[in-house]
Amino acid sequence: MRIVMAAVRSILSALLALALVLPAAAADRSAPIHGLWVWKSSSVLQASSAVQALGEFCRSSAITEIYISVPSQYSALEGLNLAQLITQLHASGVRVEALLSSTNADEPGAARTKLLDHVQSILQFNRQHPAQRFDGVHLDIEPQQRPENKGPGNLAFLPGLVQAYRAVRVLTDRAGLTLNADIQNKLLKGDLEQRRLLLTSVPRLTLMLYELSAADDGTSAAEKKDKLLQSSANFLKLAYQDLPGQDLARMAIALRTPDYGALLPQMLAALDAANVGNPHYLGWARHSYNDVLKGQ
Repeated sequence: MRIVMAAVRSILSALLALALVLPAAAADRSAPIHGLWVWKSSSVLQASSAVQALGEFCRSSAITEIYISVPSQYSALEGLNLAQLITQLHASGVRVEALLSSTNADEPGAARTKLLDHVQSILQFNRQHPAQRFDGVHLDIEPQQRPENKGPGNLAFLPGLVQAYRAVRVLTDRAGLTLNADIQNKLLKGDLEQRRLLLTSVPRLTLMLYELSAADDGTSAAEKKDKLLQSSANFLKLAYQDLPGQDLARMAIALRTPDYGALLPQMLAALDAANVGNPHYLGWARHSYNDVLKGQ
């Protein structure tokens, strides 16, 4: 009898765990994410009305998550501002990811250690603010900015970049945080093994699909949209070609204000409409809130 009861308890525990996991997984795939970068958070959040203004912009622009830059060291006041921001955005159903940037964290040694220490500082923030936790980490590692990595087809930095992603993922997975990484389209033009390395290193990627158009290039909204949808479809196809499996990153498409100006919301909506049913499509992200503030 004891053996039977133990088995029943085991089955019930497994079912409960599955019940908790499935809604989260379904939520992750049911609706596309709508992201927003917020750089220079210390100055952006300085004004007393800044948090409220950001929250209102998120609501009016259908933003579901923000990527807010967090320095590796910040003052008590800056930490308080971040906690206040997270509280208010969570109340509105907006996720908050800590945005960490680097140009050389793909290199082992001091640069990689600096990035991992930065991630640890986010985990420490979460431990100190259990009711105002960051929901994830968002990486903006750009080795392509260094001269030796420029040029089409030059992906010598990719193995190191993947190692950096994986090192961060160990920490974020352990802490129950999401992990997203910004990438340039050059990374999707690698061979099959290079794409496999990239797409299995993190659960989420954000393709920075910039400079397809310009706000003042004289082309119509319809022409800009057609160009965007064709390009985004090509890159999504290129990324996952000949890569079956369930362990591949999902991908968001990022657009920026200088390319579309006032047409940006229309372009973002077009991405969602064109990718309904695409299991690899994560959603869109706009760069950036700082451009919005600049235009006010």
